Amino acid sequence: MDFRYLPATEADKTQMLEKIGAKSTDELFSDIPEKVRLDRKLNLKEPTSEYELKKEMTAMAAKNANLQDYSSFLGAGVYDHFIPSVVDHVISRQEFYTSYTPYQPEMTQGELQAMFEFQTMVSEITGMPIVNSSLYDGGTAVVEAMYLSNVQTKKNKILVSKALHPEYLQLVKTASKGKGLEIVEIGLSEGKTDLEQLEKEIDENTASVIVQYPNFLGQIEPLEEINKLIKEQPKAMMIVSSNPLALGYLTPPAEFGADIVVGDTQVFGIPAQLGGPHCGYFATTEKLMRKVPGRFVGETVDQDGQRGFVLALQTREQHIRREKATSNITSNQALNAVASSAAMSALGKNGVKEMSKLNMQKARYTRQQLEEAGLSSAFSGSFFNEFAVKLSKPVKEVNEKLFEKGIVGGFDLGIIYPEFENHMLIATTEIRSKEEIDAFVKELGDINNG
Repeated sequence: MDFRYLPATEADKTQMLEKIGAKSTDELFSDIPEKVRLDRKLNLKEPTSEYELKKEMTAMAAKNANLQDYSSFLGAGVYDHFIPSVVDHVISRQEFYTSYTPYQPEMTQGELQAMFEFQTMVSEITGMPIVNSSLYDGGTAVVEAMYLSNVQTKKNKILVSKALHPEYLQLVKTASKGKGLEIVEIGLSEGKTDLEQLEKEIDENTASVIVQYPNFLGQIEPLEEINKLIKEQPKAMMIVSSNPLALGYLTPPAEFGADIVVGDTQVFGIPAQLGGPHCGYFATTEKLMRKVPGRFVGETVDQDGQRGFVLALQTREQHIRREKATSNITSNQALNAVASSAAMSALGKNGVKEMSKLNMQKARYTRQQLEEAGLSSAFSGSFFNEFAVKLSKPVKEVNEKLFEKGIVGGFDLGIIYPEFENHMLIATTEIRSKEEIDAFVKELGDINNG
């Protein structure tokens, strides 16, 4: 059969029309005025067989550069990390792969338990006691944290570090308009949040300060100092967007007094896949539990005393009175959250720490080798697995030449920050070998100095 994935055959359609008393599809839609109906065929190619279609799609996909054939030093929010083989096996199971929101706990204990484990592991990594069952991505989570701070403090001023991921920053600016929030950008000093400007801007109208740890430029922000400035205003909250893999080695934001920790778990079990989809996490304190967007999975016992899991504290408008809803977030990122759960489980506590440590070691080796090749680092502060170097030529030009050598270069910081023209943000993850790093250093050095 050429079209075995079509949902209904012509015989099926005829049978359904007869059942409802309609003679044709046109009669079924006769209530729709003719003037708004399309009176021509869609401008699409003629249908083909499954084999021919697969061949065509494979040829199209082969035009894309992939991370099996290229070594990548591009990060900036999407990273090339090791994914245990078990992850794909787990999420390919039909009970995970095709499931939707687990409203019927008696039918979806497996998915609910996987989500519960996701919450538990993110809680351990961030140091925060409360974690929801995921959001769409890291940017969504930052916006929801901003909203919560506004509701909790009744203040309208949001201070945002310019070292926050630029896409997250744009989301914050866009989302603030609907609620009439005042967004104040805090500039940079040596690649980190300018503490002097932050101190001047914090006042009695401040709802929250949003920083990233490590920040978009790769630098590790001084969260303890930032929190001291924030807490000079009793109601102001500290929101930290954080790479969860980095927290396998770095001190978690909770220990610095963070009120909300958000981020993206793409680093655990989710491939780069052209930039998405991702999986956001939202972690906070017990005090704010009832104002968290989305939903939680809770542990309970059934009437026979058996351990079980259920959805709890669903604060969206579909489940409670609209005026009491905390957010219009309508779902979570269940499949990718399960992927992250499987990855974290496979790696284990020691594995996550070792993976984090390898990122730090290899990034430092890369920077050291680049400095020896004559490329100076843009900043001298502490970093995780990303750092910026200054080039003598436009980054776009350099990256095109690197690509010809089978290397995906770093991110062009000049696109976002005019003051960092000809600066490349380089990411080195645990899967980059010494040979790949050395080849990258040689090619980048030759291109830059040539």
